[in-house]
Amino acid sequence: MGDVDGNTVLAQSLKKQGIDYVFGIIGYPVIELSMALQMADIHYIGMRNEQAACYAAQAMGYLTGNPGAVLVVSGPGLLHTFGGLGNAQINCWPVLVIGGSAPQDHEGIGGFQECNQVELARPYCKYSARPPSIPLIPLHVEKAVRLAKTGRPGAAYLDFPANILSGRVPEDKIPEQYGPTDVPLIYPDPKQIERAVTLLTQAKNPLVIVGKGAAYSKAENEVNELINSTNLPFLASPMGKGVVPDDSPNSIGSARSTALLQADVILLLGARLNWILHFGRPPRFSQNVKVIQIDVSAEELHNSVKAEVAIQSDIKTAVRPIIDGLKRRNFTFSGQNDWWKLLKKKCEDNQRTVSAMAADVSVPLNYYAVFKNLHNSLPKDCIIVSEGANTMDIGRTMLLNSKPRHRLDAGTFGTMGVGPGFAIAAALYCRQYEPSKRVICVEGDSAFGFSGMEIETMFRYKLPIIIVVVNNSGIYTGMKADVLDEIRSSVDIQEIAKVSPPGCLTSATRYDSMMSMFGKSGFLVNTVSELETAVQKALAINDAPTIINVIIDLTADRKPQTFHWLTESKL
Repeated sequence: MGDVDGNTVLAQSLKKQGIDYVFGIIGYPVIELSMALQMADIHYIGMRNEQAACYAAQAMGYLTGNPGAVLVVSGPGLLHTFGGLGNAQINCWPVLVIGGSAPQDHEGIGGFQECNQVELARPYCKYSARPPSIPLIPLHVEKAVRLAKTGRPGAAYLDFPANILSGRVPEDKIPEQYGPTDVPLIYPDPKQIERAVTLLTQAKNPLVIVGKGAAYSKAENEVNELINSTNLPFLASPMGKGVVPDDSPNSIGSARSTALLQADVILLLGARLNWILHFGRPPRFSQNVKVIQIDVSAEELHNSVKAEVAIQSDIKTAVRPIIDGLKRRNFTFSGQNDWWKLLKKKCEDNQRTVSAMAADVSVPLNYYAVFKNLHNSLPKDCIIVSEGANTMDIGRTMLLNSKPRHRLDAGTFGTMGVGPGFAIAAALYCRQYEPSKRVICVEGDSAFGFSGMEIETMFRYKLPIIIVVVNNSGIYTGMKADVLDEIRSSVDIQEIAKVSPPGCLTSATRYDSMMSMFGKSGFLVNTVSELETAVQKALAINDAPTIINVIIDLTADRKPQTFHWLTESKL
């Protein structure tokens, strides 16, 4: 046998663990590694920013259940991934970051981009390590991938000094690597299941909350059977949308505030009582609500409030015996009782308000008119990526999902800039597994600015992503161009940064013109009819991205809220 270098060993180890996609930006010392990855039959996707690369890799991990990988250079290259690492860890999505680093014999004497990378990454990861030798690379790759996807999924980091990557050892010194291990299923305690069944049958105002843990668990068949066989009302978290179709008659998303406040028993299916669900505490929840909590992570149980029934389990394996237990008791929740009547009335009242706002198609458009007509123009089962403030929050109520894992947004960490990276991963996923499906990336104009140059990545890899920029010329709200110009022209140029409103962006920026960089045309939209035409033309493009720039009212806002969207934690 001959010698083999560290790059080849690493690339083959990743392939052995089922890594199909690596996203990254090359440079010293990982240039040769990127080519070794391709030689190992791995898709290498060159990105424009390390954060976006990390967002793409974790979205691939969420969609497939196996980590996507990120390849970055030493020092600043790794530091740029920390937004993505934190997002993956908090969002519970599997990702593996691979960082080149300074040669070991340069450490401590000012090596190029020398950085204590393993320790810096550790707070954002489940596993952070540096293989000390080439023969140990397979062991660390297997462990990193396994830890990233098992238990509560998350991030892992592996560090590779330049001398390890370029070094060579006899091929027979590399131990045989076992392939990827299956993620073990966690089964619930039958006694706790029986307690949960009893509590549900006794509830007067029951509510099911479906979280993205149910989507990641691929528990949609079981959760649909639970809802349909019992007639229980349900709410979906932002990325729990589609586990049960949003247009299900049991979906009471339009009565969310009432449902949370007046429910007496809540069944949590892979949803966490964090800020998204207002911590499960008053004033958004009843003081006496009883919570049935099902989560794959034991550490999450009883977090924020004490659950009446706490079950560590995969969602699939827990929902099935709950269904069986309710069937044994012939349990069906009557649609004619006071709870259902209240929820339906609240849904109808809120839907009337939203419908009236959506019916106003005067120019400049408002969010509701844009989203209603965008939804009507899109294919039913497209994957929707969304980020922004009002763009994301209003969009999740108006852009409906009928299938699980078909909505990707800023998630638990509230991270802006994720959209283009998520969309790239989703489009690659569709290309491999569901080639007829389209990806729609709905961006606020501020959010689009974080990672907008990834449009070039989309073009380079012929990804037919439709980017819809909902453009109000600002963060939250913008300002009319003439007013903003008057403010800025009234002071010396040296003082302009002291008077320009912090949340304002350039008025009606022509993001659609970015397509001219590739000899293509985007779409500038001011009216509903222009939006409908632009979407239809964009859907006809199958080998390139496009941008639809929708100009909306600078002061457009969401409908009045009963409670502020971000609840203070009340001890």
